Amino acid sequence: MSASAHRPVGRRALVLGTAAAAGAAALGGPPTATAASTATAAAFGWSDEGTHYRVDTGAHLVFKVSKSSGDLTSLVYRGTEYQGYGGKNSHIESGLGSSTVTLRQSGSTILISVGYGTLRHHYAARSGEDNVYLWTEKADDSVTATRFILRVKAGLFRNDEPDSYTYAPTAIEALDVFAKPDGQTRSKHFSKLRVMDYTHVGWSSGGVGLWLVRSNHEKASGGPFYRSLLRHQSADGGGLYEILYYGQNQTEAQRFGLQGPYVIAFTDGGAPSPSLYPGTLTTPWADSLGIPGYVGASGRGRVAGVGIIGRDTAYPYTVGLANAAAQYWGAARASDGHFSVDGILPGAYTLTVYKEELAVYRTQVTVSAGSTTALNTIAVPATNDPGGASVIWRIGEWTGTPRGFKNADLMTYAHPSDVRAAPWTGNVVIGSGTETSAFPCYLWKDVNSGIVVHFKLTAAQAAAAHTLRIGVTTAYANGRPRIVVNDTWTSAIPAPPAQPDTRSLTNGSYRGNNHTFTYSVPASAWLTDTSRYNTLRIDVVSGSGTTSFLSAGTAIDAIDLLA
Repeated sequence: MSASAHRPVGRRALVLGTAAAAGAAALGGPPTATAASTATAAAFGWSDEGTHYRVDTGAHLVFKVSKSSGDLTSLVYRGTEYQGYGGKNSHIESGLGSSTVTLRQSGSTILISVGYGTLRHHYAARSGEDNVYLWTEKADDSVTATRFILRVKAGLFRNDEPDSYTYAPTAIEALDVFAKPDGQTRSKHFSKLRVMDYTHVGWSSGGVGLWLVRSNHEKASGGPFYRSLLRHQSADGGGLYEILYYGQNQTEAQRFGLQGPYVIAFTDGGAPSPSLYPGTLTTPWADSLGIPGYVGASGRGRVAGVGIIGRDTAYPYTVGLANAAAQYWGAARASDGHFSVDGILPGAYTLTVYKEELAVYRTQVTVSAGSTTALNTIAVPATNDPGGASVIWRIGEWTGTPRGFKNADLMTYAHPSDVRAAPWTGNVVIGSGTETSAFPCYLWKDVNSGIVVHFKLTAAQAAAAHTLRIGVTTAYANGRPRIVVNDTWTSAIPAPPAQPDTRSLTNGSYRGNNHTFTYSVPASAWLTDTSRYNTLRIDVVSGSGTTSFLSAGTAIDAIDLLA
């Protein structure tokens, strides 16, 4: 990291777009590069510069695309160049190399298409707009193309947020997680947000906003709760990402086909227009462009449900649809569970109802082009929600997340070693009122394995066998819980469930495959003296992993003892 990484930053600007905060205020002074704010917009059109195609949108944006590689090599807004750092362009993955690049104009739209093996990538400009629309089609895994990265010059926007390297000169894990001198941690992985939580990502400073508005992710993988890197910034420059497929902590196979559009959008400092947001954006002007794999609105369908009963109204519910080719989701209305998911490609889908992030109902639906698949009221069986079971005690709530546990919120934007984290050790007493907040959200073999839960039983409870449940949301290196009751009864080591085989707990994600471990504890394991506390020790076992926070571990959803 260069010395500039240690200099104080005199301005800061950050906006991560969300459905709830689309108009977040921009902070900061003018860009360090001189902005020709009075530049007069030229006429809409394009030119062939020999090595590049140059496109003028007729507004305030001019961009160039390499005719040899398809890289975006220039992005000039109001006279200021925003594209590039370290001699690198903006492009698919790390750049495609020698490609076939073509351009054609159709009325008020200019389309540049890039071909590289079985991969196709497209840039579109519309007359009078400060936007670039992008589509990427990956037909198979013969080409490594999992992201588009918009590289942005250093100094134009600055921030010291979780996804910034600017104040973090010391690498502490895998050369992509860093520690600041004050002990706070930074990484491009620390986005805080699930896919369903944001519409756009970027920066705003000095009356200029630069945003990457995400697509609907219908050809991505991981579902609505997936987390991956969205943005990074360091002393060298910044990057905005549209992740087409990301293998880290991934729960689904890769999908193929045309993904998009996603949009590079410049503004006068505010958020991009909601008309560009996924779920809102319509592109009838693209219907006639001949983009392979493109399906317009008339070729799509809709699924709508009257409502969902059997919900726990204390929690939000989401409805997801998925098959091997596509994925979609939408929120269920809090009052009655009504839902509507639009813009769906025709086909058969698994429909899943999630209580927060925990699947509680599944069924099959078929979607046809140009029509709505209407569903009667969905009834979630009481037995499908583990939170409805009668218990002697419970730590946490069955939501498919570690929400409420110690350090849970912090772990979506910090490393476990972060100075802001509460101690990962410490035992728990049932009845203390702090059972959940005192129990760590993550358990590791080499960090805090062996945490003890203290609890009392009545004579009748101690005279019977009981089932103990431990719900987890993911695991690293096959970490799973084995329990010991009163130092006299030890459970078998459970088999590891299917989980992602990459880092998760240390790079901002607890999202894996929700799984419930059940243990049948015999009556002989309990203490018969009702004045004494029984003890439950939870050990993390695995033959994999390394040390410390990269030892085998798991994320906790809920722990309870059934009545």
